[in-house]
Amino acid sequence: MEERKKVLLSGIQPTGVFTLGNYIGAVRNWKVMQEEYDCAYFIADLHSLTVRQDPAELRKRTKDAYALLLACGIDPKKSLAFIQSHVPAHAELGWILSCYTQFGELSRMTQFKDKSQQHKDNINAGLFDYPALMAADILLYQPDYVPVGADQKQHVELTRNLVDRFNGIYGEVFRMPEPYIPKNGAKIMSLQDPTKKMSKSDENPHATVSILDKPDVIMARFKRAVTDSESEIVFREGKDGINNLMTIYSVFTGQTFEQIEKDFEGKGYGDFKKEVGTVVVDALTPVREEFERLSKDKAYLEECYRAGAEMASKIAGRTLTKVKKKVGLLQP
Repeated sequence: MEERKKVLLSGIQPTGVFTLGNYIGAVRNWKVMQEEYDCAYFIADLHSLTVRQDPAELRKRTKDAYALLLACGIDPKKSLAFIQSHVPAHAELGWILSCYTQFGELSRMTQFKDKSQQHKDNINAGLFDYPALMAADILLYQPDYVPVGADQKQHVELTRNLVDRFNGIYGEVFRMPEPYIPKNGAKIMSLQDPTKKMSKSDENPHATVSILDKPDVIMARFKRAVTDSESEIVFREGKDGINNLMTIYSVFTGQTFEQIEKDFEGKGYGDFKKEVGTVVVDALTPVREEFERLSKDKAYLEECYRAGAEMASKIAGRTLTKVKKKVGLLQP
């Protein structure tokens, strides 16, 4: 009998184009993961409503984010790829789980505190309660693993607490998800302040590379990358800029730091920055070209996300029906 593939689920908000940091830390691994796991990837558009959105812009960004998933190698025939709001079960289970989540648990979420500081004029109930919706996003698909960054780890812990609580009352309803930490989860830093993580919200436009940037823009960003006053290309403490560039080069070439140090012995920072820029351009150009092709093929994109929603609704519906029976809701 064939062993069941483990299920892995991940969602991304349609908040803009992935940075090189997002791509290296997570997105480029997704293509590989779909060979090993049953993967579900979704665009978390409901979550984005905790901040006021321009409706037309949100629709565009949601479509773009979906096209970008496919451009990065997600195959809708191998993976479940859908848009969150197309599957009403997310909102339904989100409400049910809200009723099993304690006020004190939500109050302790550091992301709620951070976002409340950023959006003081709109501290809404959705912002407070969205970890319950995130738990629903996860548990509807009964995944074994949830790839998670440091900023979301607390939410996965809350989800696990809810599984314990709900299963403790009603029996084995939900599978316990484990956080998935990628084996090669390289952390990519800002090109202008290499002590900080690369972020699309960075106010300095030269600090970040987007995966849809044109080759000349990428090369210019790397040429301007901050290094140090030395001239030696070695990986060691105190050389944050060079360490960051070596990490990026290592990810795309597969070379160890020792090999890189040997290859660039006696060469200057200018040469090295140019080489790093070149390998990044070579890696990202196919993604950008595929995104541009997919963006023009609206009929194909719609076909994919409608088929994804249909399949996701079937899977999520099974879990939701079970939950409704357990909590005592009358079936239609």
